[in-house]
Amino acid sequence: MVRTEDEVRDSAKTILGFHNTKDAVSGTGQITTFNQLGFPGNPKKPDGWYLPYDTSKTAIILETKAESIDVDTKKCVDEIREYGEIVMRKYDTVIGILYNGKHTRIFRNNKPVEAPDELQVKDFYINRIKDEPLDKQKIYRLTANINNNLHFNFGIKNLYSRMVFTAAALVAERYSKYALMKGMDYDSLHNSIKSNLNKSLEDSRRQNQKLDIIIEVYSDIRMNYTENQEAINEFVEDIKDISKAINSNHWAGEDVMGIFFNEFNRYKGKSEQGQVFTPDHITNFMYRLIDCNMNDYILDATCGSGAFLVKAMSNMIIEAGGVDTNKAKEIKSKRLFGIENDKELFALACANMLIHKDGKTNFEYMDSRTVEAGKWIKEKPITKVLMNPPFENKYGWDKIILNVLKNVEQGTLCAFILPDKKLEKASKKFREDLLESNRIKTIVKFPEEIFFEGITTSVFVIEAGRPQEDGNIIAYNIKDDGLETVKNQGRQDIRNNWSDIEDYWIKAIQNGEDPKYGTKQILDPSKHLSWQIPQKPFEIFEEDFNKTLMDYILFNEGINANEFKNKVTEKVLYSSKVTSSVDEVIISLEKGDIYDEN
Repeated sequence: MVRTEDEVRDSAKTILGFHNTKDAVSGTGQITTFNQLGFPGNPKKPDGWYLPYDTSKTAIILETKAESIDVDTKKCVDEIREYGEIVMRKYDTVIGILYNGKHTRIFRNNKPVEAPDELQVKDFYINRIKDEPLDKQKIYRLTANINNNLHFNFGIKNLYSRMVFTAAALVAERYSKYALMKGMDYDSLHNSIKSNLNKSLEDSRRQNQKLDIIIEVYSDIRMNYTENQEAINEFVEDIKDISKAINSNHWAGEDVMGIFFNEFNRYKGKSEQGQVFTPDHITNFMYRLIDCNMNDYILDATCGSGAFLVKAMSNMIIEAGGVDTNKAKEIKSKRLFGIENDKELFALACANMLIHKDGKTNFEYMDSRTVEAGKWIKEKPITKVLMNPPFENKYGWDKIILNVLKNVEQGTLCAFILPDKKLEKASKKFREDLLESNRIKTIVKFPEEIFFEGITTSVFVIEAGRPQEDGNIIAYNIKDDGLETVKNQGRQDIRNNWSDIEDYWIKAIQNGEDPKYGTKQILDPSKHLSWQIPQKPFEIFEEDFNKTLMDYILFNEGINANEFKNKVTEKVLYSSKVTSSVDEVIISLEKGDIYDEN
């Protein structure tokens, strides 16, 4: 049944949330004129309005139509623009919304802007307009400031403790704008972070008591009591600045903890617990490599700081139309799953997601090698897997991979980062178990500089539940990612090279071609489970033949080759007769100059 304009207007009021508040006059109807709303001399009647008392803030005007009316017609567009002109006389920023119950058109100061076709809550449109472009270099500078401050002024010596303290502060700031205030003393700051961290977990912990580990890890952090008020104020200010950037719609899902780790890690020679943090551009590449999208259910069974899940969440939300869409709320609460067995990293992963306002009911603190973990995975509707399992044998990377592959649905695409030769050097039993039940489809070797630890890695795309049999493996080698090392800030895409490089490789792998670099290989899995360094073709030159012949003659004559070479060199340099012309130079020696007949 086609809805009338009145029905569409009533629906729009509920979706947008157009109700009077202490900050704005808001509502819908057909009897209220612009004149009554504070725009003298304008008898026109809008279908809906959101007009803040503070005219520096964003206003919204709504025009609804019956479902049978096309909102793209010139008449409809002219009407919303006319209303926009009226409101723009008082407000600097005005959002115009055309809506017919099925389709939506959005205007900012009467210029069309891209937005989801589905109508969203009013805050979505307001937040999208007010965001400022993200300054990534500023994020790195702020991170360096926080790190130095916590290390030297707060006395937090442990790498993960500094990360947990920072993450907890960001969660508290995200939960309440009054959680961190300049002028707080040390006790007030510490207690406020803990209190607001607790409050932020209230709803989620009803479903997942393991979230209390965040509080436990935060409480165990060893630090010095500081009376340095300047240091406390600086920490508060830096946290607020980073929080503002993370909450921006321009934040592209960069792993907050990963950025911190790159900075904080310069105080340690080696990462702890066998953990290797996945660079942000690699998480995005792998998301695209196995064709993830906003309707997938994504698992990382060794989630570390949550890099893959944060990137997946960000990409999925962008596809859905933004952070304030209804789809975004579903993505955060239902489509991301993580397992982590290290207590501090589990706390970091949960905090990382809480920073992005995800309740973390789908994270579990458990060992991914266990039957318990396998059962947990099997109960979830997983459709894609993105993982960077610990590389060292003592952490059971092989058992983790087999447990994941065994418990996801047949046909699920799984992408694992592993050292290049890890599968080839694994036990025969592991290789048999892997290939008898699963198929390695693609191997992509990464540049050698990807990880600070000096480990050369590849991503292995494996289809679960379908045996390898006679299927070949397609392999590629990305020799360069375009990133450069910035002092104290890790490797960064300072020249914006990666986007084009990533696009090339995604297209090349999808099409099964590599026309630019020619690295594509077709591997027989019975012989190779890694991209192979090409062998140089055998070549022989005339000089090689002459050298071998001369060595043979000298041997037969009983002449020492090295002694002969030295004598020749000496005679050529100092006793030879040299004549030259335009085309040639002739060096001649008298017979017997080097060795006489004896």
